[in-house]
Formats: sequence, C-alpha cells, structure tokens
Amino acid sequence: MRFATDFALVFLVAAATSVGLILLLKPALARYALARPNARSSHKIPTPQGGGIAVVAATLAGVLAGGALASIAPDMLLALWPLAAAAVLLATVGAGDDIFHIPVGPRLILQFVAVGLVVAALPDDARVIPRLPWWFERAALLIGGVYVVNLVNFMDGIDWMTVAEVVPVTAGLCGLYWLGALPLRDAVIAAALLGAVAGFAPFNRPVAKLFLGDVGSLPIGLLLFWLLLQLATRGHVAAALLLPLYYLADATVTLGRRLAKGENALQAHRSHFYQRATDLGFSVGEVVARVFAVNLLLAALAIVSVSASSPWSPIIALGLGIAIVAGLLIHLARGKR
Repeated sequence: MRFATDFALVFLVAAATSVGLILLLKPALARYALARPNARSSHKIPTPQGGGIAVVAATLAGVLAGGALASIAPDMLLALWPLAAAAVLLATVGAGDDIFHIPVGPRLILQFVAVGLVVAALPDDARVIPRLPWWFERAALLIGGVYVVNLVNFMDGIDWMTVAEVVPVTAGLCGLYWLGALPLRDAVIAAALLGAVAGFAPFNRPVAKLFLGDVGSLPIGLLLFWLLLQLATRGHVAAALLLPLYYLADATVTLGRRLAKGENALQAHRSHFYQRATDLGFSVGEVVARVFAVNLLLAALAIVSVSASSPWSPIIALGLGIAIVAGLLIHLARGKR
C-alpha cells in the first residue's frame, strides 16, 4: 500500500462521507434527538445529538475503501465481523439511550456482550502479558474494554474534546503502522476513523451545533480499544498506554476521587478535570487546545517508544508521558489565573 497516497484517500472518503451524512441527518436529529441542558451539562441551549451515526457509517465506508485500495484479502476483512457487529450493537444501544434513556443495568450487560465479541475474536496466542494465566488476561481485557468504551463516553463532555483525543491517537496509530507496529488492516481502520471524526469536527467546534451522542462515543471507544489492543499484543504496551494516557488519567483519577467520597460512580456528573477547568476560568477552546497539544506529544512519545533502539526507550517514554499528563491535570485543576 502506498502509505501517504492511499491513507489520504481513505481519510478523504471517510471525511466526505461523514460530512455528507451529517448534512443529510441533521434535520431529523434536531427533531428527534435534541440534547436539552441540565445541571450537569456544559452547553446552554438545546443541541442536536447523534452525529456519531455519521461517524460510525463513515468509518465503515473508509475501511471498505481502504480494503479495495490496499487489495486486502476479503477473508481478512470478513474476519472483522465480530468488531463490526459489536460496534453496531453499541451504536444501537447508544442511539436508544440518546432518545429514550436505557437503564444502567441493561446498558452494561450489552456493553459486556459487545466487548466480549471483540475479545473472543483475538487469536488464542495473542497476549499482552504472557506471564499471566490466559483466562485471567482475557477476563481483564473484557473488563478493561468495557472501561475504555465508557471512558470515551465519560470524556465526551465539552465541544471538540473527543476530536482532540481521537485525531492524535488515530494519526499516531497510522504512524506506528509505518514503523511496522500495526497491521495494514488495522491501520486502515485508524485512518478511516481519523477521517470520519475530522468530518464531524466542524459541526462540533465551540459552540457546537451537533453532538456525537452515545451512538458515536460508545463504538468509537470500542474501535480505539481494538486498535490499542493490536499494539499491545505485538509487544508495544508502552505505546498502547501512551496514546490514550490523558483520557485514562483524567477519568481514572476522577473516578477514584468520587468513590473515595462515597459518590455513585454510575451517576452523571461534571467533575472531570477538563469540566472543572471550564468552571475555573478556562474557555472550552483553551481546554481542548491544551488537551490536543498534550495528545500530540503523547503520540510522538508512542512513536519514539517503538522506533528507538534502546530497550529503556518505552519505559522512559512512558515516564515522560505520565509527567506531561500529570502537569496538565494540575494546570487544569488550578484554574485560570
């Protein structure tokens, strides 16, 4: 596959499809899927949600285009049916929750089913930490996958936040394919998701005219989990941790603090670092610009962790990434001065 040209075509197909579908669906979303502000919202006026329908469909279109351009064997694409089925399942659950509100219990059960399909699709010899018992690692991946799926949903709380995360992560994954760390088929998924989210970005820029909704954030979380898992099972655990490190840190620290206070972890809230920063003087644009810049640095460190020859490079890169993310969280928590 001609790296630059064909990846650019996959990106353009996904981006154009995303834009076209959003323009087509937006009137219906404004009528049937309106997000009304409440005490936990960051927006002030009713705003259509459900733009994730276009993002998921555009990602699929980009993958099919990439498969044709790269002459990927049909059986390799067909082997992705558990991932596709799981993404459609989560998109359906998300759409139902966006419009009707589904109780937490059924949502979690369906999320475990979706992630279970993806984990079961892994080859038996695909391992992240070979020293762990096989069954224990698979169980941990199942729980971790559900966490990542919800992670993207939790962090999609202000305009452009998901864009500021997904664009650097997927661009970094494409770069890692060039270094041989990611298979071609999965690099095509990353390029397609990158294009689909880029097509959504103009509609979500502050002040957003359209939100992703759960119909988009849940399957995006699943796709990112799959792609990062492909890195980790090929021995690039540091890179797989570095790429989503800001999301992991913000959500996990926030969850830990809420549990320590005895709060209901399943109840909606606005106590993430990025949300508190907007209450402490930062504009939405200032917050997402900082997150985007840090995510670019994390993507660069992930590439260094794979490309550098020293066996210490992954550890050093991960340490630097942790320090950078910690600095950003402290900066956001202090507020604007």
